[in-house]
Amino acid sequence: MRVFARKGFHAARVGDIAAEAGVAHGLMYHYFESKDALLEGVFRDTWTAMLARMQEVEESGEPAREQLRRVAAVVLRTWRRDPDLVRVLVREVTRTPAIQRQAEDVGHAFEAIERIIRSGQARGELRADLDARLAAFVFYGALEEILTGWVLGSLPDGEDDIARAERTVVEVLSAGLLAAGPQAGAEQPEAPDLVA
Repeated sequence: MRVFARKGFHAARVGDIAAEAGVAHGLMYHYFESKDALLEGVFRDTWTAMLARMQEVEESGEPAREQLRRVAAVVLRTWRRDPDLVRVLVREVTRTPAIQRQAEDVGHAFEAIERIIRSGQARGELRADLDARLAAFVFYGALEEILTGWVLGSLPDGEDDIARAERTVVEVLSAGLLAAGPQAGAEQPEAPDLVA
């Protein structure tokens, strides 16, 4: 991951990876048939671990908002634990055909978030008038964009910033953008017609 993060996936050579790992060049090919297979293996292991943690959150029985906060923590705190991994996933995964084939694993993450939202809606904890699947995509998309902001250096990424990001994503999704109080129920102006 350090080599991929430093050089980029396409510029990295298997020899560079072997040197970084302190193993013989040929030994890399004993375990991985190619660079693509190595990246695919890392992706699969990462997603398997993340999905297992999401399942634990989902089975906790906690209120939906707390489950969403914990899912956000699972995803966002990866930046603190392994920034090189996040850099590679953000920069390379969408551009690497071998990893794109693993999209089913990503879909399982969306499904877990959707189930948490549906469960919260059924218990009256979350707004029932929103599409749970779209809300799951919005939620996960926000997490991905925050990670991208950290990778690109356009967002502050200290420990307090990570906790703030978790809270903000959960609040925006579960509480919505309307302010509490007398204005919350006020009629909103109609959106302008963008098609002339």
